[in-house]
Amino acid sequence: MTITIYHNPDCGTSRNTLAMIRQSGEEPEVIEYLKNPPSRARLIELIKAMGMPVRALLREKGTPYKELGLADPKWTDDELLDFMMAHPILINRPIVVTPKGVKLCRPSEAVLALLDNPADSFVKEDGEVVTPAKS
Repeated sequence: MTITIYHNPDCGTSRNTLAMIRQSGEEPEVIEYLKNPPSRARLIELIKAMGMPVRALLREKGTPYKELGLADPKWTDDELLDFMMAHPILINRPIVVTPKGVKLCRPSEAVLALLDNPADSFVKEDGEVVTPAKS
C-alpha cells in the first residue's frame, strides 16, 4: 500500500498518526509540509479528495489566522488558498493519502479507516489507548 502523510513533526496529532501508520506495517512517504508545501494544484486535489470546503482545512491555533482576519466570511476559496500558499502553517494536518482515500486525520485515529492492517491497539503520546472499530 502506498501511503503519504503531510506531516508536522512538532504536532502531537501528526506524530501519533505517523506512528499508527508505521505500527500497521507500512512505511509512508513523509512530507514535512512546512518545509515542502504542496503546490496550489496539489492542495486543491487534496481538498477535493477529502470532500471538504477550503475553509475547513484552515488551522487557527498557532497560526496568523486571527491577524489575517481569516474568520471573516468575505474571503473566497481562491483567496483562502492564496493565504495557505503564503503561510503553509495555515494548512491543518496531518493529511493522509492512501488507496482507500484521503483524510484530514484529526483526531489521529481517523487514519485507522485508511489502513489495511491497523494494529489491534495503539497508545497515543498522552497515554490514551486507541482500538480500531471492528466491522
